[in-house]
Amino acid sequence: MGVENGAPPTQRVSEVISTFRPTKLFKSPGLHYTSVDFDDSGELLLLARTDDTLQLYNTKAGAHAKELKSQKYGCSLARFTHHAQSIIYASTKLDDGIRYLSTHDNSYVRYFRGHSGRVTSLALCPGNDTFLSASQDNTVKLWDLRSSSPQGNLSLHGATLTAYDPSATVIAIASPATQNILLYDLRNFDKPPFATFDLLESEQRRYAHTHGQRPAQGWTTLEFSNNGKHLLLGTSGPGHYLIDAFDGDLKAYLHRPPGPPPFPTEINAKDGTPPRHDAAGLQGDACFSPDGRYVVSASAQAGLLVWDAQGEKRSGNVMAPMTDLPGPKTASVLGYNPRHNMIASAGSDLALWLPDPDLM
Repeated sequence: MGVENGAPPTQRVSEVISTFRPTKLFKSPGLHYTSVDFDDSGELLLLARTDDTLQLYNTKAGAHAKELKSQKYGCSLARFTHHAQSIIYASTKLDDGIRYLSTHDNSYVRYFRGHSGRVTSLALCPGNDTFLSASQDNTVKLWDLRSSSPQGNLSLHGATLTAYDPSATVIAIASPATQNILLYDLRNFDKPPFATFDLLESEQRRYAHTHGQRPAQGWTTLEFSNNGKHLLLGTSGPGHYLIDAFDGDLKAYLHRPPGPPPFPTEINAKDGTPPRHDAAGLQGDACFSPDGRYVVSASAQAGLLVWDAQGEKRSGNVMAPMTDLPGPKTASVLGYNPRHNMIASAGSDLALWLPDPDLM
C-alpha cells in the first residue's frame, strides 16, 4: 500500500471524504497508542505507545520504519518538529520534562525542564521552531527549540490544551476547569487574553439534557482549522464543538451517536488496557481535514465518523455525521495527513485509511 495507490494528493477532500477505508492494519496486542502525528511532508507517521516506545512509519510504503525506546522516561504527545528527523515528546516517568530527540541516531538534542506536573498538550508553531506546552501544574509555557529555557510562561487554572492558529499570530488555550477558551496575541504572550469564549454560557447546558454531554466532559482536542475560521473542541463524550474562531459562537454541536463498546474509562499502561480519553498525555480522537471543511472522529462503535461544517443542522445547532466510515474497533487517537488523502487512527491497533477508488 502507498499514497500513490490512493487518491492523488491534489484531489479535493470533498471528492473522497466518504470513500475512506482502512487499507493497512498493524496490531499491537496488549498495548495502546496515545498520540499520532504526521511530519510536514506527510511521508512519515509518528506514534507514542504505552510500552514507552515511539513508533515511526513510512506512509508511502505503508510500512513500519523504526522503533525508538524511551523506557527510562516514558513518552506521550510525540510531535515532529519542522525537521523530519527531529521530534519532541513529553515524559511520563522520572520528571515532567519535554525531550528533543534526533530520530536519525536516537540521541537527545535538548531537554526542556520547568513543568512540575504532567504535560497535557504540545503544540508546534506552524511558522517557526517555537512550541507551546500545557501542564497539570496550571502553566502554559512557550519554548524555542534552540534554548532549554522557556521564552514565556502563563499561570492559568486548569489550562490543559493549546493550539496555534494557521497564521502563527494567535494561540488558543482551553481550560476545562473554568470551561473557557482564551485567545492570546502571540506577540504579547504575557498580556491578558484579547478574547475569552465561555462554553458554559453557550449551548453546553442544553446538550447535557438532550445528549448526555456533561459540561467540560473530557476535553481532549483543541485545533484551529487551516482556513482559520473555526476552532474544534473535541471531547471524550457524545459530541464535539465547532466554534467560530473570531467571536466564539457555537457553530455546531457534532453529535456522536452512542453505541457499544463504551469508551475506555480506566488507564493502565502496564497491562495495556486503554487509557482514559481525558487522561493526561492522551491526544484526542477528533481532527479537521486539511481543507478545514470536515471534522473526522472515532465512532463510539467502530470505524470513523465525518461531519461537514457546511452541512445542515438540526435545532440547537446539532449536527449529525454526514457519513460513517466502516472500519476496525474504536480508536482513541487519530490524525489526517497534511499533504495526502490519508488518515491514521490508533487504539490498540494502528489503521491507515485511504480513499477506495471503487467507491468514487
